[in-house]
Formats: sequence, structure tokens, C-alpha cells
Amino acid sequence: MHLPPFGLGTFRLQGDTVIQSVTQALELGYRAIDTAQAYDNEKEIGIAIKNSHIPANDLHLTTKIWVDNLSRDKLIPSLKNSLKNLKVDAVDLTLIHWPAPQNPIQIEEYMSALLEAKKAGLTRKIGVSNFNIDLLKQAIAIVGADNIETNQIELSPYLQNRQLVSFMQSQGINVTSYMTLAYGKVLQDSIIQDIAKKRQDTPAQVALAWALAKGYGVIPSSTKKANLASNLKAQYILLSAEEMLRIDQLEANSREINPETLAPRWDQ
Repeated sequence: MHLPPFGLGTFRLQGDTVIQSVTQALELGYRAIDTAQAYDNEKEIGIAIKNSHIPANDLHLTTKIWVDNLSRDKLIPSLKNSLKNLKVDAVDLTLIHWPAPQNPIQIEEYMSALLEAKKAGLTRKIGVSNFNIDLLKQAIAIVGADNIETNQIELSPYLQNRQLVSFMQSQGINVTSYMTLAYGKVLQDSIIQDIAKKRQDTPAQVALAWALAKGYGVIPSSTKKANLASNLKAQYILLSAEEMLRIDQLEANSREINPETLAPRWDQ
């Protein structure tokens, strides 16, 4: 299955909250779900999927390997545990969650182990998350660009990562945007609000449509069914060149997620 452009994010959703969110999303037509070992919600997502009775082949599941599991002897066992929690034989995409430069495990070890997981049939595709250009070059040298489906990065109208995006596109690596709404800050932006008002769309729809128009995948999350349904409609919104340019001009290199021990040196 190709990487879907629109999926459901589950960061910070746990317990009954994530079960409800995933259940409602699947009812609305979402078919891609993004999770991670560190989110501590794979079991609940597995329950929601099983209860939905939607065939596994109709879904696209992404999970991410946490930094504690990057070593060769831990990566594959940890992924097998994720599969057990999700109640599936394989996921569609497995990512390295953070490069964790202070972790003693070297990139060659965990990228090679991740490729082994793919060859073993535990995951159909592999990729990375929160990698800068230098780390992507290293990963490409180890497993090849063809084996890096995506680099999932923080990307919003306020943080457009143009250098990194340009390099990824030159290598045929898909861009997946997380934090596309910048923790909701984008929804309060006067330009986004003006565009939304004139179009009779929501600010969230406008921001998501902007990212989709650039060819990026998006994985917004919500605990409210109305917002889940509204977000999904962003796929059918076509912004004008002028509207796209107005949003492009909001670039501020404003980052929401930047954990000191996990993040690489970001490209400027």
C-alpha cells in the first residue's frame, strides 16, 4: 500500500480516549493510523481496530521504534511486541522515532536492524522520523533511498523546513508532516483565519490543505468526532496560488518539539 496522504495521529492519546478517537475515525473513513511505542497506546489501538471489523489489508498502520530499542538485539523483538499489541502480523510502516544523538547506538546498527525487520516481513516499509539532512544522507548510505519511505518531521506554516524538504524530494523520500497545526497556534493566525473565512472553511482545513497541496502527508489528531470529520474534508480543498503564497510567508522557524537529548542539529 502506498503511503496515504491523510492519516490519524495518536500522540498523547491513551486509554479509552485513543480507543474512542480511532473508533470514530475509522467510522468516518480514516484508513491510516499513526502510533509509536513511546505513545503507550498500541494495545488500545489494536482493540479499536479489532472491534471495527475492518480488514487489516484495508488499513495502513505506522509505528515507531523508541530510542531504548535501537540496538540490534532489541529492535526486532520490540517491533514484534508492537505487532502483538496492535493485533496484526505486520505493520505497513516502521520508523526510527528519534535519532537520539546522545544514545550510544550508532545509526548503522539501527538502520541495518530496521532493514532486517522489513526483510523478515514484520513491516512492509521502513523510514525515519526527526532526521536532518546529514542523518538522512547517512541512512541512505546504509539502506538506500529506496528503503526510506518517509521522514516524519515537524512541519507547519510556522516551520516549513524548506532545506530538508528539498533534499528529501530530491531523493524521492516522502514528507510526512506532524504538528501541522503547531499545537493549535496556526488556528489563531489572522492570515489563516482570513483565508478560512473567505472560503467558508475552517482554519484547520486551510492549514491541512496547504500541506496536502505541497505533497506532504498529514496526521492530525482529535478526540472530537466533528473535528475528525472536518479535518478529513481538507483533502478536497484546493487553495489558490495566492492563498498558498500567503501561507508560505508565515515561515518563522518556530519549533514546538525539540527534546534536548533526542533531537539532531536542525537544518536552518
